Amino acid sequence: MDYAKEILRLKKEKNAIILAHFYQEKEIQDIADFLGDSLRLSQLAVETDAKIIVFCGVHFMAETAKILNPEKKVLLPVMKAGCKMADMISPNALKRYKDEHPDTKIITYVNSTASVKALSDCICTSTNALKIINHYLDNGEKILYCPDQNLGKYAMKLGGREFDVWDGCCPIHHFLKRDNILALKKKHPNALLIAHPECRLDILEISDYVGSTKQLLEFTKDSEANEFIVCTEKGVIYAMEKASPNKKFILASNTLSCVNMKLTTLEDVYNCLANETNEIFVDEEVAAKAKVALDKMLELSK
Repeated sequence: MDYAKEILRLKKEKNAIILAHFYQEKEIQDIADFLGDSLRLSQLAVETDAKIIVFCGVHFMAETAKILNPEKKVLLPVMKAGCKMADMISPNALKRYKDEHPDTKIITYVNSTASVKALSDCICTSTNALKIINHYLDNGEKILYCPDQNLGKYAMKLGGREFDVWDGCCPIHHFLKRDNILALKKKHPNALLIAHPECRLDILEISDYVGSTKQLLEFTKDSEANEFIVCTEKGVIYAMEKASPNKKFILASNTLSCVNMKLTTLEDVYNCLANETNEIFVDEEVAAKAKVALDKMLELSK
């Protein structure tokens, strides 16, 4: 079966759209209506009249899409596609922290479950984290940033102020070794080092540019440089090569591959859409509270 052709037919027949994260395999990226970061994809879905959203990503992304699109059917091609960072904080653990720190505002990274978002005061992304953190600090608030310790520590470094951070991380980014990166820089002296803020601070401090997945892509397009060492999940390199075919992209480590992001196949997308299976549901009360935190982010990001 030509799955790509059949998926295109089903999309038109069912009034469906396919959203894919940059970390998906290239054949999934090629069939997507929208390609990007998780939150931006969910926002784009709100602007369409599609009745079905097929989210090629991981579970928390599909949950976020459902929260922002409660009237639409949201499908996740592979239900076991999870996120190790999101699993590093449970609603029960966060509730205990809130009980012990009642005056602390909870700023939560979008890489989190709906239940954790529902306990938060504001959500953020790697693009707007510093702006949102500074908003609360400027107003004299105590904050907890969760669950990614690395982006939190990077924000502290840039802002020169301290706050609580959760002891979570993205294992894919977290275990990059500074010595290996320095050796790679020495081997490729003309290459710019670009990194996602989920990397550890000792990597970010030696980087030429730090940004979200989309920001890294845009930077490589706009830069006059022709060679880049990329410190983020390898899936984005496909988009970078398409946007800048004459430039060279060097993956910082072969470990930069998210198993969960790579689970989805064209056959999974076809089966999911054909049978309308793997629908995502979020408890109404949880969804309502999580949406308040998401809406606060949108308000502060203007």
